[in-house]
Amino acid sequence: MSDETKDAAAKRARLERAARLMGDLLPETTRDESPEGWSERGGTSRDDELRRDVPPHHGSD
Repeated sequence: MSDETKDAAAKRARLERAARLMGDLLPETTRDESPEGWSERGGTSRDDELRRDVPPHHGSD
């Protein structure tokens, strides 16, 4: 690999990192455009925790 090619690759990597840090890169698809449903998304939210912790006498809904 020539020095010119290495320099170009390093510059491209720096620019991409800077754009990512500054929020200039957007995902190809957003979560709203994905085929998975709201309940299928990864991670747990505070709402999910509260729904799991409902006492039995409060019912499921």
